[in-house]
This record gives sequence, structure tokens and C-alpha cells, in this order.
Amino acid sequence: MPAIVSEVLKGSIAEELEIQPKDEIISIDDTKMSDMIDYNFLCKSELLTIEVKKLDGQTEVIEIEKDFDEDLGIVFESAVFDRVKPCLNKCIFCFVDQQPKGLRDTLYVKDDDYRLSYLQGTYITLTNLTEKDKERIKKMHLGPFYVSVHTTNPDLRVKMLRNPNAGKALENLDWFRKNKIPFHAQIVLCPGFNDGKELERTLSDLAKLKNTVLSTAIVPVGVTQFRKEGLKRVDKKCAEQTIDIASKYKRVCCSDEFFLLAEREIPPSKYYGSFSQLEDGVGSIRLLLDDFKSRKLPQKLAKPLKISFATSYAAKYAIEKIAKTLNNIENLEVSVNPVKSSYWGDDITVAGLITTDDLIRTVKDIDSDLVIIPSVMLRPYSQDFLDGKTLDYVKKSTKKEFFVVEDIYSMKEIVEYLEDRSSK
Repeated sequence: MPAIVSEVLKGSIAEELEIQPKDEIISIDDTKMSDMIDYNFLCKSELLTIEVKKLDGQTEVIEIEKDFDEDLGIVFESAVFDRVKPCLNKCIFCFVDQQPKGLRDTLYVKDDDYRLSYLQGTYITLTNLTEKDKERIKKMHLGPFYVSVHTTNPDLRVKMLRNPNAGKALENLDWFRKNKIPFHAQIVLCPGFNDGKELERTLSDLAKLKNTVLSTAIVPVGVTQFRKEGLKRVDKKCAEQTIDIASKYKRVCCSDEFFLLAEREIPPSKYYGSFSQLEDGVGSIRLLLDDFKSRKLPQKLAKPLKISFATSYAAKYAIEKIAKTLNNIENLEVSVNPVKSSYWGDDITVAGLITTDDLIRTVKDIDSDLVIIPSVMLRPYSQDFLDGKTLDYVKKSTKKEFFVVEDIYSMKEIVEYLEDRSSK
């Protein structure tokens, strides 16, 4: 895919040059770009010559004089301008393969591209990493990356990823160590496969790579009702064992779900270090609780208000604690309504996979003036749920008002809303 402009930032060089959405950046200094890595590298200059193909088909060559590190203010439709490197694995736990037909097309995309890992924090398995890729990574000092390790046992990794190249994991990770390329490691824990002694082996092997491994996150396998082959869910005993094993190693964290399954308290913030794998659910509850604790709440609202948090079961622990405190505010009544996933099955408890029908069924009969939902329920920069239906559809179906919280790790938006209601 070409380097198509999706947005031009206000007050930027690109706006001044009248570059517009849907324009194509053909080259910079006569060099074609394959991705945002090339773009960022080529823009590090005080003098640039940019070739732009306008929407009407006309081509312009623009000379630019700017500060060395000054950004042009261009946002692209994609981070890569050529073909995304596809995933060549058929992992036994792959969530994409557990989805039914009829969802958004983007949900069926399986990429395994080191460039997206570097630029956007997506996870890669390294099974399709070529020598040419390594040369570029080394030459441009790229990193950190996010690597789905799962296990360092070569035979087991081949079995779990169902790819003969998967057994070269340690070889690639050792190459990272030798070339001082840092990475974050992910382990999707599948009971009966990479738990127990196999987990001990993996964490021990990763520890030998020392500071090359910035963090290791252990997350439980997600099993939907569409899974055709047998995978065990993580139960309380497995969760307890996993937490205990992980505690023996530095910079190794279990996701929040392990602590909920084990019925243990969520650890303090120091456990999570720099919270580097939040999107894997590692530390999100702690971050939210600590943020809420730092907020000053109004003592009274000007008029009575009933609000409801339509939350995932994964976030229920934190939201119930928050709601208990909010209910101390005079004229405010707060309820928590976890959304049960009849679509995916009981084992799927995250907000990003909630469908409109499940949400509607949960909130349509509740007594509430306002329903609060997290932005992860919606596709970025849209009102679309993963089943293709919209927030407007949910509003019409429930006759409820909704408040979408953009920053899911903070209570700032909610507190500011309540502060505003305290003065009216």
C-alpha cells in the first residue's frame, strides 16, 4: 500500500504546504519509502525534497527547509507502505481463528511484522524474520520489540505455533542479546502445554538474556465457544501456581486476570515496573485504582444523578471499588453492571470484545440516567462495535444516554464530569 495521507496536523509544515488527506507521498529526497521507519529517518534533515501525488493525479515536487528534528505533521493511513508481513503460524490458541464469520474485516488480519512491533507495539513471533530484516534492524538500531515467546522449548514451540521455524526462538532472541536489541516478552499460558515446569524453563532461559529482556508478561489463554479443538482454561490452581513461579524472577509480571482467578489482591504499582505491557492487561487495574485514589471528588451534586458502569468482568473488581467510594457523594447513585459475553462464551471477559447485543441486554432495563462505557468497546476513531453495529444503534435500542471514557486507565474524565454536575 502506498504512503497515503490520512490527516494533516493543524499549524504544521504539511498544512502550510497544502498537503491534504488522500495525497500520496511518493518519495523524500528521491528515495521511496517502505514504511514509517524510512519516513522518520528521511525526515531527519534540515533540507528535504518531497514528491507528492495529489488526489487529482497531479504530481508536485516541494522543497522544504526546517529544523533537523521538526515534524512535518503528516499522519498516514498505515504504518507500512508496502505489504504487511503476514503471520505464517497456526497457533493452537490463536484468537483470530476462534472468531465466527461476519465481524469487521480487520479482525481477521493476522500480521507478524517486526516493523509494526517497533512502531505500534504489536507482538511478533520472529518465525518469519529474514537475514535482510536482521541487517536492517541492526543497522538502524531498532527496538524495543514485543515478542510472543510462549516457550523456549524448541519442540514445544513448534507444536504450539504449528510452524517448523518456531523452534528457532532462542537463536533469534540470542541474536537480539548479542546486538543489544531490547524486547518485551509475552507468554500466553496454555494449561497442559507451557505451564508448570515448562514455564520455569522459559523464564529461566529468558533470565539468561539479562537486560535484553525489558519485561515479561504472562497472560492466560482465551478460549471462546467457537474453539474447535480442546484447550483448557486457566483455573484457580493454575493461576496460583503461575503467580508463584513468576515471583521467582525479575521483571516478570502476571496479568491482572491471574490474580482475579487466584482470588489474590492486585499487587502494588512497584510490581509492574513501568507498566510496559498494559494492553495485555498487565497492571491496568492497579493503574486505574491508583489514579482514582489521587483524584479529589466533589462532596455533593447539584441535582440527583444515577450512573451505571457497563463494564467487562475483567474490570469488575476495580470498578466496584471505585463505585463504592463514588456512592458517598451526595445526590449520586452508582451501579456496576458487568456485561456477560453470551456471544463469545463465559471465558471471554475483556471490554474490547463486547458486542452490541450483549451490551443492550445488560443495560436496557437498568434504572440509570447515564451509562458509562470504555472506549475500547469501539473501533478507534469511530462509534463502531466489533460486530459492525454502532453506538447510535445501542442508544436507540436502550433509550439510554452513554458516556464513552477515552482514557481507560484514568478516572479523570468521570471526575471532571461529576465536578461539572456539582456546580449546576
